[in-house]
Amino acid sequence: MKIDWKRKLGSRKFWTAAAGFIGAAAVLICNDESIVASVTAMISAAGVLIAYILGESMIDAEYDRNDSTENE
Repeated sequence: MKIDWKRKLGSRKFWTAAAGFIGAAAVLICNDESIVASVTAMISAAGVLIAYILGESMIDAEYDRNDSTENE
């Protein structure tokens, strides 16, 4: 399966996920007040990436399913 990088990088979902990750990572890096805040920030950052990956996987699976149905 070939990945359409132009479509992926043009995705608003991708940029929203990237902004969420960067924001949470910035809190982790810049916040030295509390370990709890740092851990929470890292969990939030990971959650954003996981949600994006799962969302894109479901979209790609549906696209492949529709593509294979049309080719039959």
